[in-house]
Amino acid sequence: MAQNVAYLRVSTLDQDLEKNKSEILHLANDRNLGQVRFVEEKVSGKVPWRQRKIAGILDELSSGGTILLSEFSRLGRSILECMEIISVAVQKGIRIYTVKGAWQLDDTIQSKVMAMVFAMAAEIERDLIAKRTRQALAVKKASGVQLGRPKGVGKSKNYQPKFRSTACI
Repeated sequence: MAQNVAYLRVSTLDQDLEKNKSEILHLANDRNLGQVRFVEEKVSGKVPWRQRKIAGILDELSSGGTILLSEFSRLGRSILECMEIISVAVQKGIRIYTVKGAWQLDDTIQSKVMAMVFAMAAEIERDLIAKRTRQALAVKKASGVQLGRPKGVGKSKNYQPKFRSTACI
């Protein structure tokens, strides 16, 4: 029997999960999924996903299992992190449904289009990160900051002097 797990993550202790639970139960009912087990977590999206309960859910579920979310942003803070989680789920044959936007990631054409959009967004985000890094380095260089490892003896923690033995036999 396939398992259905609702992942509910909030960032602060004062956020309420009850509304999300109700919406997820309605989604599960509309899709005739059956019983849903809730996994709640109160942790910042800054914490890497492999250190959050979503990693355990992905390890536990097998092909045919379902993850239910209030929205995709509950998976992680960045598009790249969400894409990584979604990729792991898709490879394992785990379906993902969201309340907000009524998204579904399974073996449908909609899922394939969504995966393509996510992949494009991830590539764009990587390109923007690289561009911002290059721009920041150019500004530092233009302002006279010397880039790279410090040169000379004792200036770099990676520098290891070559000693020659002068001992006599």
